[in-house]
Amino acid sequence: MEARYNILFVCMGNICRSPAGENIFRQVVEETGLSDQIHCDSAGTIGIHSGNNPDARMSKIIRRRGYEVTGSARQFTLQDFEVFDLILTMDNENYQNVMKLSEIKENQDKLRRFTDFCSQHDHNEVPDPYYGGDAGFELVADLIEDGAKGLIEHMRKKLNLS
Repeated sequence: MEARYNILFVCMGNICRSPAGENIFRQVVEETGLSDQIHCDSAGTIGIHSGNNPDARMSKIIRRRGYEVTGSARQFTLQDFEVFDLILTMDNENYQNVMKLSEIKENQDKLRRFTDFCSQHDHNEVPDPYYGGDAGFELVADLIEDGAKGLIEHMRKKLNLS
């Protein structure tokens, strides 16, 4: 069996954006028949929500769009650099926080902004919806669905599956 390519989605608390990224992308991976080749997970740069389920408001929005919601919050660790091949941050602050955790260039080269994979939306960050209303959670879901399409195309090329 081939080694799996491991992708980690990262936001601040790991209860809104990164679990939405994980759950939406996991379904895209399953629908494209790549579950044996691609594994995904999520983490937060802070541990305040560790062990908690994804935010109920975010879960409601993505369930309504047909996605299963699983997982519980955990904090990003240095070991994640060893386990994951691609680390996707949802915003610039978390990009910088993860970048600061490792001075090893190989680890830093694994780090990308999730919005680099968006093609339908012109955002440079997935905004944190935590303190806002439903519109913020809908925007997050829109951005993640857009980025997930670009990411799966990137992975098809990377794994020579086009």
